[in-house]
Amino acid sequence: MCGIVGYIGQRNATDVVVGGLQRLEYRGYDSAGIAIFSEGAGLQLRRSVGKLGSLVARLAQEPAAGQTGIGHTRWATHGGVTEANAHPHRDASGEIVVIQNGIVENYLELKGRLVEAGHTFVSQTDTEVIAHLVGHHYAQAGSLEAAMRLTMAELRGGNAVVAMSVREPGTLVAARLGNAGGVVIGVGEGETFIASDIPAILDYTRDLIFLEDRDIAVLTSAGARISRLSGEAVTRSPVQISWDPVSAAKGDYKHFMQKEIAEQPRALTDALRGRIDQEAGQVFLDDLHLDDAALRRVGRIYATACGTAWHAGLVAKFMIERLARVHVEVDYASEFRYREPVLGGDALLLAISQSGETADTLAAMEEAQAQGVPSVAIVNAIGSQAARVADGGPLYLHAGPEIGVASTKAFTSMLAASYLFALRLAQARGALTPAQIRPHLQALIELPGKVAEVLETAGPICVELAERYQHASNALFLGRQANYPIALEGALKLKEISYIHAEGYPAGEMKHGPVALIDERLPVICIAPRDGIYEKMLSNIEQVRARGGQVIAIGSPGDALLAEKADHVISVPLTLPLLQPILTVIPLQLLAYEVAVRRGCDVDQPRNLAKSVTVE
Repeated sequence: MCGIVGYIGQRNATDVVVGGLQRLEYRGYDSAGIAIFSEGAGLQLRRSVGKLGSLVARLAQEPAAGQTGIGHTRWATHGGVTEANAHPHRDASGEIVVIQNGIVENYLELKGRLVEAGHTFVSQTDTEVIAHLVGHHYAQAGSLEAAMRLTMAELRGGNAVVAMSVREPGTLVAARLGNAGGVVIGVGEGETFIASDIPAILDYTRDLIFLEDRDIAVLTSAGARISRLSGEAVTRSPVQISWDPVSAAKGDYKHFMQKEIAEQPRALTDALRGRIDQEAGQVFLDDLHLDDAALRRVGRIYATACGTAWHAGLVAKFMIERLARVHVEVDYASEFRYREPVLGGDALLLAISQSGETADTLAAMEEAQAQGVPSVAIVNAIGSQAARVADGGPLYLHAGPEIGVASTKAFTSMLAASYLFALRLAQARGALTPAQIRPHLQALIELPGKVAEVLETAGPICVELAERYQHASNALFLGRQANYPIALEGALKLKEISYIHAEGYPAGEMKHGPVALIDERLPVICIAPRDGIYEKMLSNIEQVRARGGQVIAIGSPGDALLAEKADHVISVPLTLPLLQPILTVIPLQLLAYEVAVRRGCDVDQPRNLAKSVTVE
């Protein structure tokens, strides 16, 4: 969702804010804007439609300088992509500016009331309503903090808001309401930062404070004072983050997605680090707050997630049910709470999210909490809302920043984390003995090296396949069992970044509809490693061949039979069946990337998408 950055200190705020926005452009790039204040020049507002480069060009022609400022990159929710709709937005007086991440669910009601009171609006956005409300309340409350407090009390929805006023130089006020995107405050020496995501400010400070739901913060160059919207003071010590900002740069790679695909061996290693004891045959998940007794009480798990994380949840279902023998249901988080789920006293919610800020996933966690059901969050972003809300504890991926909108290393890390969780559950419940767990730990340890092998061998083949199939209009992905979700994920990756229509299906369902699509123009990607349902996949491949489809197979090394039946084969090393998806998905990521590059698509920032979806 939208990116937010703010600064107060001795530096030129324009440089800090624009630099931070560049690190957050993956969160929104329909338009961008900044508001900078200085005693001499007053309030300087610069906005531009398009990616951040358009704003940078605007600033080159119309510079803005000062020591206090806020900035925003937008992913449109209300109103079209126009300069008038770009943030920051002013109040009626023009002396207060506001940026927001989220949706004001009752903005039409609020706007109608303000119009009746004589306010004139110049945009179609819900955020302008917030600016006018802050200005309206400022006249009576007498301070930006009090005006923000009154404004937030009137909003419905998930909102992260930062406001600045010319009447209070050197001050920013920020507030968080509901499941809006993250708000992180950075504390430096004589300077203070605020952003919607950590990488935006890591160049300047590692001491961070995270705003919680219904927090309000007053920022000056001396630091931040935090209270609840109800008025109670809050003492919250900074957390020190160790991420190196250099890791968020592309380095020698052409795209962040390319870099993140290549980082998967390292990301998987970090996901395993410190969590396994081969000798003892045990898994240690120290972040979890559930002991063996609590895990033994779990009789049913509800996995909730969105997009790529939902595919990870589907794979996790196979892992947990096979290894721990606990029933798992997988729900789209966006549907979960609306079906009024009956969870039961022995339930556990498993929330999966890269950002930990996905609004629907957070809402599912709230529903579980309301029913007295504990939740565990498989999450990448340290200190994110999901990690803090999960009363069963977070299970961090430790994959590092993932900038490309299309998730790659976070997805495979989610699968590794899910496997660890399944083993931990099996260990606590006695479903597996230490002797039985050891082969699984060995396979996990070998996994990063096997991923590196796939990257090396599959890369050149995917380049050739991309050259051949870059002009395809459609594609079909087929898989069975734990590789069925990988078919879904492969199709999603191709759709997301190359804009080719693609569908993923369980291979056994092909003849119940999708077979009608197959002709000589359709590439059909079949995931067919030598596993327990290998022969079934071969039968499906024969059905595709009989109708002239072009078969691209993901198979096992030395499979001569598969080579006879498929037009193209990409081999991946064998591992335990439930870990095979981590290897079979790698060629699909590479293929989608190479096709998108050849079609001239914006790989890291595909149209209409944002990295973190913090609204419904």
